[in-house]
Amino acid sequence: MVVRRRKKSRKLRGNRSHGYGRIGQHRKSGSRGGFGAAGMHKHKWSWVVKYAPNYFGKRGFTRAPQIVLGIKEINVGVLDEAAEKLVKEGLAKIENEYITINVLDLGFNKVTGRGKVTKKLKVITKLITESARRKIESVGGIVEIVKK
Repeated sequence: MVVRRRKKSRKLRGNRSHGYGRIGQHRKSGSRGGFGAAGMHKHKWSWVVKYAPNYFGKRGFTRAPQIVLGIKEINVGVLDEAAEKLVKEGLAKIENEYITINVLDLGFNKVTGRGKVTKKLKVITKLITESARRKIESVGGIVEIVKK
């Protein structure tokens, strides 16, 4: 038997429905039951149950941004390296033998313990890690915690 090959031309000239059945079957959104999410609570409910069971309803809540404390941290080593530069720029002061750095004024609220401390620092902060406190105090520095 002869193998059936496709016709040279498959353009359905003047065929009205072009192989999509009765007139109007391949038009707009009527064939889909509406645009997008239309009918999710109505005629598409069985689809929702199977494929999107969490589509409807509320779950949980978002905490108010003023309650959530966004932690911005800076390393002790960075503070130590930048101490003199901060004094020149007026962001830190020299009091007695200490370089006083208010971390909150720099836009940070936590001091972490990475890096070396060589200068006597007085660090004012909200939060500090134990290792950072140890490094500052081992050189003779002071840590002041502010409750705001």
